[in-house]
Amino acid sequence: MGDVPKITEDVIPEKPIKKNKFAFACAILASMTSILLGYDIGVMSGAVIFIQPDLKISDVQVEILMGIINLYSLIGSAAAGRTSDWIGRRYTIVLAAVIFFVGALLMGLAPNYAVLMFGRFIAGIGIGYALMIAPVYTAEVSPASSRGFLTSFPEVFINAGIMFGYISNYAFRTLPQHLSWRLMLGVGAIPSVLLGFGVLTMPESPRWLVMQGRLGDAKQVLLKTSDSKDEAEMRLADIKQAAGIPDYCNEDVVQVSNQSHGEGVWKELLLRPTPAVRRVLIAAVGIHFFQQSSGIDTVVLYSPRIFKKAGIVNNSALLGATVAVGFVKTVTILTATFLLDRIGRRPLLLASVGGMIGCLALLATSLTIVDHHAESKLMWAVALSIAMVLAYVAFFSIGMGPITWVYSSEIFPLRLRAQGAGIGVAVNRVTSGVISMTFISLTKAITVGGAFFLFLGIAMVAWVFFYTFLPETQGRTLENMGELFGMVSENGNKDGKESSGKEGQIQLSANNRPV
Repeated sequence: MGDVPKITEDVIPEKPIKKNKFAFACAILASMTSILLGYDIGVMSGAVIFIQPDLKISDVQVEILMGIINLYSLIGSAAAGRTSDWIGRRYTIVLAAVIFFVGALLMGLAPNYAVLMFGRFIAGIGIGYALMIAPVYTAEVSPASSRGFLTSFPEVFINAGIMFGYISNYAFRTLPQHLSWRLMLGVGAIPSVLLGFGVLTMPESPRWLVMQGRLGDAKQVLLKTSDSKDEAEMRLADIKQAAGIPDYCNEDVVQVSNQSHGEGVWKELLLRPTPAVRRVLIAAVGIHFFQQSSGIDTVVLYSPRIFKKAGIVNNSALLGATVAVGFVKTVTILTATFLLDRIGRRPLLLASVGGMIGCLALLATSLTIVDHHAESKLMWAVALSIAMVLAYVAFFSIGMGPITWVYSSEIFPLRLRAQGAGIGVAVNRVTSGVISMTFISLTKAITVGGAFFLFLGIAMVAWVFFYTFLPETQGRTLENMGELFGMVSENGNKDGKESSGKEGQIQLSANNRPV
C-alpha cells in the first residue's frame, strides 16, 4: 500500500493562475438560491406600503407579515440537513426552488391577509432550504484557494435579490394599489423557475458522493473543480480520510452503511458533543446570532419607515432611497468577495463590525436629534441619518454579511456539516424574525434612535466575541479545519482520545476491507 500524502494547507497553490471556471459556475448556480430570500426581504419593505391600506391591517399585523417568514424558514432549514444527506445537495436546491415558486404564486394571488400569510409560510420553507444548502454545496465544491471568494456568493445574491426587490417596488409603484403589491410579490416566482432548471446542469457535491461510497464520481467532480490534478487527488484522499474510508479503497464504488445519511448527527452535535465540536457549534451559532441581532434586517426591511422618520415623506422618494440602499449593499458585497481570500476572514470581520459600531452610534444620535426637533427640520441631521444608513449597510456587506455564511459553512467536520449549518441558519432566522417582528413596537417604546442605540450595544459585544473566539480559517482545507478548534491532538487523534474509527466516519462493509 503506497503512502498517501497528508493534506494540509500546503497543497494550495501559493499563486493560482486563475480561478477555476467550473467551480465558479457551480458556485454561482447554487448561490442563486439566495436571491429568493433577498428578493422577498427587499420587495416586502416597499410592498407593505401598499398592502397595509389595501388590506386594512394594523402595525402589529405588518410586523408579523414582515418577520414571520424568518420563523417559517426554520422548518426548511431544519429539514434541509437531513434532506441534503438523503437526496444530495443538488436536488435539495431544486426542491427549495419549487417550494418557493409555489409560495410566491400564492402571495401574488392572495385575496386577503390569511392567504397572504399562508403564501409566506410556503415561501419561508423554501427560503430555509435555500439558506442552508447554498453555502454548504459551494464550500464543498470549491478549491481551498478560492473557497472564501466562492462561498461568499450566497450573500452576494441575497444582496442582489434585495436590490431587485427594491427595483420591483419602484417599477410597480404607480399601478393601482390592489394590483401593485401583488405584482411585486408574484414576480418572485420567475427566478425560482430559472434556478430549478439551471441547477440540474450542476454536478453533485464531491463530499456527498464520497459519503455515498461513489468514489469514482467524486474524483471526476474534483478533477473539474480543483486547480490541478494533484490537488484533486489530494482533496479526494483527505475527504476519504475524514469519511473513514481507508486509503487502499480505490474502487469507483464502495458500500457504506446507513450512517452516510446522517444518522446520529444530532446526538454528536447537541447531546454529547466533544469539546472541539462544542466550540465549533458556539462559533457558528454566535456569528449567526450577532449578524442579525446587530440590526441589519430592520434597516433593510424598514428602510422606508426609517427614511420617513428622518424626514422623507413622498412614496416615490422613499422607494428611490431604498434602491440606493440596495445598490450600496450590492456593490460592497462584490468588493468583499475579492478580499476574503486575500485579507482573511478575521481581519475583515473585525473591521466590518468596527465600522458598523461607528455608523450605529451616529445613526442613533442623528435620529434622536431629528425626533427631538420634529417641528423644525434639521437638514444636517436628516442628511447624516441617510448617510449613516448607507454606510452601515456598506460596512455590514464588506465583512459581517458574507463572512457569516463562509465561516459557518467551512468550520464543521464533514459528517456534521449539513446539520451544523442548518442549526446556524435556524439561529439566524429566529433572531431575524424576533428583531423584525418587534421593531415597530420597539421604536414606539424607546424611539427609533433608542432602538439603534440598543443595536449599537449588541454590535460592541459582537466585536469582543469575534476577537476572542473566532480563529482565522483562510487557506485551510475543510478536512484540516478541525485543528483550529482542537479536534486533532499532537498524536493525531481527535480531541486527544484514541480514535475508534467509528465516530463521525463511514463504516465500510466486510467486502471492502474495513479498518
